[in-house]
Amino acid sequence: MAKDLTSSSIDRHNILNNELALIEIQNKSSFTGVLWNGEIMFTREMVSELFEVDIRTIGRYIEQYNDELTKNGYQVLKGKRLKEFLKEMRASFGKDINVPTKTTVLGVFNFRSFLNLAMLLSESEKAKILRQMMLDIVIDLINQKTGGGTKYINQRDKDFISASLQEDNYRRIFTDALKLYVVDDHYKYAHFTDMIYISIFKEKASEYKKILDLKASDKVRDTFYSEILDIIAAYECGLADAIKDEYEKHGSLLSRTEVENIFSDFEKLALWKPLIHRGRIKMASRDMALRDAFHYQLSEYIQPLNKDEYQKFLGAAGDELDRLMEENKDVLKRLKERE
Repeated sequence: MAKDLTSSSIDRHNILNNELALIEIQNKSSFTGVLWNGEIMFTREMVSELFEVDIRTIGRYIEQYNDELTKNGYQVLKGKRLKEFLKEMRASFGKDINVPTKTTVLGVFNFRSFLNLAMLLSESEKAKILRQMMLDIVIDLINQKTGGGTKYINQRDKDFISASLQEDNYRRIFTDALKLYVVDDHYKYAHFTDMIYISIFKEKASEYKKILDLKASDKVRDTFYSEILDIIAAYECGLADAIKDEYEKHGSLLSRTEVENIFSDFEKLALWKPLIHRGRIKMASRDMALRDAFHYQLSEYIQPLNKDEYQKFLGAAGDELDRLMEENKDVLKRLKERE
């Protein structure tokens, strides 16, 4: 899905919160600033020259997006800190320094807020080129970490294996309940599975597979995040008990309509609200940032990923988990097989 960083705050923050990508962008760019307190800094004048726009344009963006830019590192220096910065700046640029002698305040961008401004500057061709470079680097980084595909990026979470094995057990309990206590119907397993999916994340299995561009042979649950698997497992476990109780109460097989009524009461329980709300945020936000997949039914739940989320799926811990899963894939397969 095409991303317009100038208009989407979520897309901007999904890059700015991805520290691994920021390191790559800094390494691959050639912008010269002032090294101060361990960070590369840029004055308004420097930014104006680099992006080839009038300094008044920079001032207008700072005024319009002050909260966002400040949150990402833009600051106004004065007093002792200003003197220290100007001293470092003179050491770096000598007579080329372009700051009035009697300056009492000075706005400066660190590299993060510099990129933030580049994402906003629609008037600058230089900023447009930098925006495309940022997007390309993010895509390259994710592809590098996932071996060229994001289908199973969910499995780079250390909680995935335990959640998957647990859900697999509860899945069998649920399908056994449908087999033993519900009238024979070839489509009942897919039907009630879709009801669970719609209740949790508003999509049937076929709709979910289309959004993630999965093949017919791909197993949907192998692509779910651990939090989604946990909610599905809870649904399956609870519904299996409710179906069994209703069967024992009546002493006869339940119809599809009767099970649908059980399901309707079950999903209305208040305890599901916070869990499902959190699960929808996780699925919609992660898939947009990591898989470039947009869940239209969950658009209101999309939020920028924070730094910890990027570390979880793209950091060293995910690399190590990938290696362990590859080495032990046969063992994991046997654990998931029915005895």
